[in-house]
Amino acid sequence: MKRSIRIKMISAAVMAVVALAALGITLGLVFAPETGIAAQTDGNTDSEVVDTTPVDETPADSGSNDQTGLIAIAAAIAVGLAAAAGAIGMGIAVAKSNESIARQPEAKNDIRTSMMLGLVFIETAIIYALIIAILLIFVL
Repeated sequence: MKRSIRIKMISAAVMAVVALAALGITLGLVFAPETGIAAQTDGNTDSEVVDTTPVDETPADSGSNDQTGLIAIAAAIAVGLAAAAGAIGMGIAVAKSNESIARQPEAKNDIRTSMMLGLVFIETAIIYALIIAILLIFVL
């Protein structure tokens, strides 16, 4: 039974790492080099920022649509990766707990309880990724 709990905790830790990786990818897409400071300097070595806005374009229309698309893509990737990795982790945890129940039917209640606790931890990592994606869409 301790082996089963250890496997579930390892799978929960892996899902947390995957959620953090999805967050890193999300932030990398949102703050891409083409929209950051590097794209605005035009290769000058001094700290002078070059204005690349066309003359006929109004300042109210510049930049808001480009960031919205990147943020939507980043949020979709974050939630998709977290959900896919969470589903894989949950499948592994359920499969291992079923194997444990088949080997020791008398410990069924303990195994099921620890499996549900592990599934809750995995689902929490997925919900964190969803909350971060919602924050990216509505705040940034």
